[in-house]
Amino acid sequence: MLRLILDADGGRASVTRLAEALGVTQPTASHHLKVLLGDRLVRREQVGRTAWYSVEPDQVDRVSELVSEPDAGLADEAVLDRISTDLAQRFAGTFAPETVDRYVRESHQMLAERSHLAQHLASATSQFVAERLDALAKVDVVGGETPEVLFVCVQNAGRSQLAAALLKHLAGDRVRVRTAGSEPARSVRATVVTALDEIGVPLGGEFPKPLTDEVVRAADVVVTMGCGDACPIYPGRRYLDWELDDPAGLPLSRVREIRDDIEVRVRELLATL
Repeated sequence: MLRLILDADGGRASVTRLAEALGVTQPTASHHLKVLLGDRLVRREQVGRTAWYSVEPDQVDRVSELVSEPDAGLADEAVLDRISTDLAQRFAGTFAPETVDRYVRESHQMLAERSHLAQHLASATSQFVAERLDALAKVDVVGGETPEVLFVCVQNAGRSQLAAALLKHLAGDRVRVRTAGSEPARSVRATVVTALDEIGVPLGGEFPKPLTDEVVRAADVVVTMGCGDACPIYPGRRYLDWELDDPAGLPLSRVREIRDDIEVRVRELLATL
């Protein structure tokens, strides 16, 4: 029921729609909604003759975690082989297939163990490897004049994702943007996605990723947000530390304030790149 409410248009659903989707009677659906109301997981809003139920804003992260799909386990060897083959073709002439395959296996293990992305582990692995190899190519092979910015926070699920989405939206292809976390969370916070959507900024296919050496080395500017000394220091890079509240567990109204604060900082940063 909670998953249906979260996935519904506007993040709200009526008793009638929930009962139909679940194949139960309306009294049964109403009974369970009363339990959720009592636990303050959902709220009720009367609009005309219809009662609409939505997840309490300060419970969205908790509920999203509760209803997330269980871990599906490691991707099988055939899938990893295909990822390696595809990426070897993409990076032909830059990296040997053996190098690509090593990054695939290593990245797959990192995501499976540290950021709990097993629900979409294969596609996440492919994206993560491509980003790592792109960064490595800039440092060791190609070089480039497009400025690169790395945003780092603890879980890579709130502040760094807000900053990256805003900078990508404002700069387009003029800036290469990456994110990472010292302790990656399971997924980007639902309130962060909502706060960005409200101002027309897409998150894209981003997800929490571990902090790796090559993305720091590739960056021209590294912006840290509450991750302490987790980020390695390399000469020739510009380091900024933004003191911002963590959106974790905060109501949407506070996440909006953090988003707006980050937007001001991002615009100032973009003007200097």
